[in-house]
Amino acid sequence: MKNNWPTKKLEDVCDVFGDGDWIEKKDQSANGIRLIQTGNIGNGQFLGRNEKARYISESTFKRLKCTEVLPGDCLLSRLPDPVGRAALIPKTDEKMITAVDCTIMRFKKDILPEWFIYYSLSPEYQSEINKAVTGATRQRISRSNLGLVEIPAPPVSDQRRLISIFNGVFEKAAKAKENAEKNLQNSRELFESYLQGVFANLGDGWEEEKMVDVCSIITCGVASTPKYVDKTVGIPFLSAQNVRNGEVVLDKYRYISKEFHEKLTKKNKPSKGDILYSRVGAKFGEAGVVEHDFDFSVYVSLTLIRPIAEKINNYFFKYYLNSPFVKSLAKKSISSSGVPNLNVNDVREFPVKYPSLAKQKQIVNQIEILLAETKKLEAIYQKKLVYLEELKKSILQKAFNGELVGARS
Repeated sequence: MKNNWPTKKLEDVCDVFGDGDWIEKKDQSANGIRLIQTGNIGNGQFLGRNEKARYISESTFKRLKCTEVLPGDCLLSRLPDPVGRAALIPKTDEKMITAVDCTIMRFKKDILPEWFIYYSLSPEYQSEINKAVTGATRQRISRSNLGLVEIPAPPVSDQRRLISIFNGVFEKAAKAKENAEKNLQNSRELFESYLQGVFANLGDGWEEEKMVDVCSIITCGVASTPKYVDKTVGIPFLSAQNVRNGEVVLDKYRYISKEFHEKLTKKNKPSKGDILYSRVGAKFGEAGVVEHDFDFSVYVSLTLIRPIAEKINNYFFKYYLNSPFVKSLAKKSISSSGVPNLNVNDVREFPVKYPSLAKQKQIVNQIEILLAETKKLEAIYQKKLVYLEELKKSILQKAFNGELVGARS
């Protein structure tokens, strides 16, 4: 290392360096000894997730000769994402074990657990882990390879001093991140509140009809999964993943044959200006206007909507569909307890409140002015969040490169 610290293999700095226990579903019980899994290990952070906690009984613990995980132990996930992430086990009122894809590390006195946790967040550590990872489809690191990974082992006094510096930086970064995320959420809620105010109540001279009466097309895409073809000979085939945050996003889609496309669009051919409305999955009830000018077809996860131009401005309709008022209607109409599925027949019956076309355009202009300002604020807060993550990485990098040797906490 650049700071001339000695390095030691992980397996050599631990009193306990072993895998967790193989716990089958039949071994689990409603309560008892807590089973910590890879999903409970964040990047440097223990994730309790008590709502999904799993347990084994005391008798099973003894029968399987499980290894108890103690406060102060480090647990390391040998599975993605990323491979090698580690967390320090806090003091709890629970007796705990861990699963077989986690490695238990109980360090000797010359390595402080917090020191290793901070090192595990550094680019240098992740680079060393990646060199030892195996598996083409599902990457992982074996315990034997993990044991050969070397970590810096400076004097404990240096470890304590740098841990104190890290704690201060990370605490301030966490507070700044919390504020930025709160501001980000507030800006989005402000926009949502404005939409709610526009569409929740009828204004003077506003009409109210069913969607089926103000649209010439309301239909979902093909239900069967088609045979996909190469993009050089195919027609774009869009799905619910192509409608995000009120926009039709063309970053990822597959292709179908021209013949199949023509069959699908014989009666209702999608075109520029139409609205795509997601109806399946966690992001159901999201609308976007088609702004591209090329042929495409849609999967069953999308509803194709064409407002009657003499009644409804398509951008006004997009914002109406994305308003909290309509989203609450969509939520009530979900027909599945598993994957959310918004029935197109219910959509046809949604009420539509609208003023004159001139007023609609005025409302769209006002919404888009506010939306532009909201996006500016979001960009600022997102940039700050990225900066905070980069700041933490930079501090860690400098520390493990020896640039903070003379620093004082």
